[in-house]
Amino acid sequence: MPHPAPEYPLEGGCTCRHVRYRLLTPPLFVHCCHCRWCQRESGAAFALNAMIEVDRVELLAGTPAMVHTPSESGLGQQIARCPHCQVAVWSHYAGAGPVMAFVRVGTLDVPDHLPPDIHIFTASKQPWVVLPPGIPAVAEYYEREGLWPAQSIARRQAVLPRIQAYRAAAGLDPA
Repeated sequence: MPHPAPEYPLEGGCTCRHVRYRLLTPPLFVHCCHCRWCQRESGAAFALNAMIEVDRVELLAGTPAMVHTPSESGLGQQIARCPHCQVAVWSHYAGAGPVMAFVRVGTLDVPDHLPPDIHIFTASKQPWVVLPPGIPAVAEYYEREGLWPAQSIARRQAVLPRIQAYRAAAGLDPA
């Protein structure tokens, strides 16, 4: 039975409760990623990440340690981990850098509120994982315009200049 739509803000944090955060609004989109990198990093069959603008994530307690971790792109990612219990609470991938947070849905106090909007990199999913009907699933990645709600596309457009500035400063886009 589906849960009622959550009321925001939603709170979450690490296991030891040293790091606590609040999502002020719904995320742009929720990815269930089945790539081998996410499987390795999570120690599970997939990672469930809620993509949200970093200024919509309020840090309530603690300061996560930012840990640079390799990624398939070769550019790495910054994983925000509790400095005490080491639980990963979110990541910043190289594509959008510190402008976007990919919040680990399992760290929410009520993770049931954010089921996946899409299953990605299903070409490498574990063969025993059965994907639910009615949820988009793609072999690798996707074009957001065909799947994201109009409001999420508009929100991304609003932060796109900040993403482009980050990418230019980081030397990720050719001049």
